[in-house]
Amino acid sequence: MKYFLRFLFFSILVAIGVGYYFKWQGNHITGDRIVGLAVLASAFILMPIFIFHRSRGKKLKDYTFTKENLDKMKDRKHKKPENQ
Repeated sequence: MKYFLRFLFFSILVAIGVGYYFKWQGNHITGDRIVGLAVLASAFILMPIFIFHRSRGKKLKDYTFTKENLDKMKDRKHKKPENQ
């Protein structure tokens, strides 16, 4: 999965570079389409796969604002660190 994500990321970067090369050569419509497709691929393909890959095995409860987590944050805020 890690290598697939890297391949997808670098291929999107190459596609953006190719799109800007087409724009530099004067073919603005094709360049804009290539850059647009690369941006869409990064937003709708790369980002969800990356988020799924990074969040696998983690508990969603640890990252949400529940009553328990808010109480923990309040307790930490009122305690002074030892070095102060």
